[in-house]
Amino acid sequence: VGEDSALFDLTQQKLSSWISFTLILGTVLAALNILWIDGSSGFGKAFVDGVSSLSESHEVVMLLLVFIFATVHSGMASLRDAGEELLGERAYRVLFAGISLPLALSTIVYFISHRYDGLQLWNLQDVPGVHQLVWISSFLSFFFLYPSTFNLLEVAAVDKPKMHLWETGIMRITRHPQMVGQVMWCFAHTLWIGNSVTLAASVGLIAHHLFGVWNGDRRLAARYGEAFEGVKNRTSIIPFSAIIDGRQTLPSDYYEEFLRLPYVVVTLLTLGAYFSHPLMQAASSGLHW
Repeated sequence: VGEDSALFDLTQQKLSSWISFTLILGTVLAALNILWIDGSSGFGKAFVDGVSSLSESHEVVMLLLVFIFATVHSGMASLRDAGEELLGERAYRVLFAGISLPLALSTIVYFISHRYDGLQLWNLQDVPGVHQLVWISSFLSFFFLYPSTFNLLEVAAVDKPKMHLWETGIMRITRHPQMVGQVMWCFAHTLWIGNSVTLAASVGLIAHHLFGVWNGDRRLAARYGEAFEGVKNRTSIIPFSAIIDGRQTLPSDYYEEFLRLPYVVVTLLTLGAYFSHPLMQAASSGLHW
């Protein structure tokens, strides 16, 4: 049986661990600002300018940025076993985040800065119901996107990072919630903006996450063997498929698997991100990437 996901027992939390998490987060953000974001000391603008010099097309540059991030992110995930054996779980997690985070930030900032460039393919913003559909799809997408951060202390390497075999909560709906969430997010934003740059970003991101479906299953199979095959047989890639065909039997108290602090936190953060869109757009424009 797979692990119960999104558990958070306050009585088992150590204040020292969360103090360490806060200090690590602050240090990482400060280093990211100095080494990547700041125009006088960071390499972020030089990196984006270098990629942009390869093509005058914003669509091509967008795809290249996604491809670079995807190659590094998935490549380092594939090398995780060897890397952890060589460096240790915590050190490899720090290296993984230290390389992936700047590349992800560059890709996001470039998208925000150039989201209205390119060829306008359609404009449905004034169609009744489209705004509501886009908002709801974007909001729900984050409930699928965030399961990689079920344990923030592992993400920050405060606790020893592990490769988990989750099975409850959102995992009952789909075994690959990040892929589903990314498709939902891309659908919403491409529908709303309706141009070639957004379409290029969506194609690149969805392709990356579809590869992640295969790569993730391959890595879990190598790590867990028969245990993963059991979870695989009880879950599905396509949302609700395993439930509909009877392979996944929902317990009577299934809803309680969502009444947990991590889901409350992601709700608040998603709402915060929505209302912070003007701040993110202003910050991205100020970087001139």
